Parts: sequence; structure tokens; C-alpha cells
Amino acid sequence: MQRGSGTQAHRVHLPELNLARGQVVAITGESGCGKSTLLEALGLLLAPQSVAQYSLDGVDIAALLAADDQPALADVRARSLGFVLQSGGLLPFLNIRDNINLPRRLSGLDSKSDHVDRAITALRLEPLLDQLPQALSIGERQRVACVRVIAHLPRLILADEPTAALDPHNARQLFELLLSLVDELGLSALIVSHDWQLVDSFGLPRLNAVSVAGETRFEPTF
Repeated sequence: MQRGSGTQAHRVHLPELNLARGQVVAITGESGCGKSTLLEALGLLLAPQSVAQYSLDGVDIAALLAADDQPALADVRARSLGFVLQSGGLLPFLNIRDNINLPRRLSGLDSKSDHVDRAITALRLEPLLDQLPQALSIGERQRVACVRVIAHLPRLILADEPTAALDPHNARQLFELLLSLVDELGLSALIVSHDWQLVDSFGLPRLNAVSVAGETRFEPTF
């Protein structure tokens, strides 16, 4: 896949990646190497120039991309993918309860969910459910984002530097939460992070960026 054009073009390659259920892999590399570009392509927000094979939850994504089947790709995004952004990405006009329930509503699921209720209780979010996002701290918003991302049980979670705005204590707590939820619910996750020490402390396998002359390859270290 490529971002930019001419002398500003930067190509990003992912030779191979197989994620098992319950597995979390960190995406690491220097700033500007294409980590977010890779995440956006895997999240079907950016169309790659070419893809040999991409399957997710039994769906041939490569075929959908080749056919430019936008309705089917939108359905995959809604049902099989979950996103966590640096800022939490909560909608400011919805209260916390409705933000959490939104992915389930978009997927046509019942708003009542035992695993969501357990996560809300574990993260002590009950007092915040009727508040708007702007009333919460950054750490609280990120905890809400972690509950929201697992609400519809996506096959793959894509997290773009979810701990970047957090202090070390809260960053570690958020990492522990994400890993626990992915393992408990049998999901998979890719987490972009510049905090390599934090990644290593959890023993996470990596997709490590190797950049040469306008190109970056993400090589698995596992």
C-alpha cells in the first residue's frame, strides 16, 4: 500500500501475518514509518494497491477488495473489526452508555450483553454511564473505549497507540485490560505502540518496521 505520491510516496508492505484467537501482536517502528497506514489498510479504511491474500473470520477480504464491493466491506468493518484510537474516539453527543452500545446497535445485536456488563463492572464505569465523554478524564475515556471495542465481539481489534496520552501506571493498566479481554473473549488484536519497554514487559510478539528508501516492510519477530 502507498501513502503520498512522487518523491513524497511511501510504500508499506506486510509479507505475512497469521493471528490466532486470543493473540495480541504489537506493531512497532520509528515515527512516520507507516504503522498507522498499515492499521488503516487492515481495518479497510485505506485500499491497498495489491493484496495476495487476506481472510478474516471466514470472509475472503482480498476478493471483496478486488471486486471493490463497498457494501460487503462496510459490513466486515461493522461486524468483524474494532478500533481503539489515541483519544478514545468516543462520540461527544452520546453518553457513555450509548457510546458503548453503538457497535452492537450497528451490528443488529441486542443492547444487553453479559460480557459488556462484566467489563463495565471490572473497570468501575457504572457511575459514568450517563455522562458525556467530555466530562471524563483521558484515562476514563480510554477505559470506555476498551469496553466499546469488545461490545460486538469483533474478530480483530486494531488499536492505534491507545496508551500514548496516558501516564505509565494507567498505560500499564490499559494494556493489561486489553490483553485480558482479548484472551477471555477469544478475539485477536494488533496494537501500535511507541512504548517498546511496555510491549516487552508483557512479552508481546512484534511486527517490527524495517524501512529503506521510501519503503517499509513489517516483519514478524515470532
